[in-house]
Amino acid sequence: METWIIIAMIAAFLFWRLMPTKGVRSISAEQLKTMLNDKDKIFIDVRTPAEYKGRNIPQFKNMPLGSKFDKLPKDKEIVVICQSGMRSNQACKQLKKQGFERVVNVRGGMSAY
Repeated sequence: METWIIIAMIAAFLFWRLMPTKGVRSISAEQLKTMLNDKDKIFIDVRTPAEYKGRNIPQFKNMPLGSKFDKLPKDKEIVVICQSGMRSNQACKQLKKQGFERVVNVRGGMSAY
């Protein structure tokens, strides 16, 4: 009986982690490709420096998850990417908590790009 409770708790936790963050727009890699030259957007890649160095999109600035985002302009849309979309979703949650209004997560991350 206790095993089912543990399994249910793990499933609920994973479901909660994968849920889109309220107020965060989610886009596909294809949608991202159409907006890469938009100067009114800030692009950040929250992967590690080694991951970023291995393969990156030139418009994206590397700011690993856990970086201070307070230097980013709050009047621009912030587009966030990682390897799979998990870390970028966490970063989007942090940005929303810090008062950023327009935050976009790239679904599937670099794996989908």
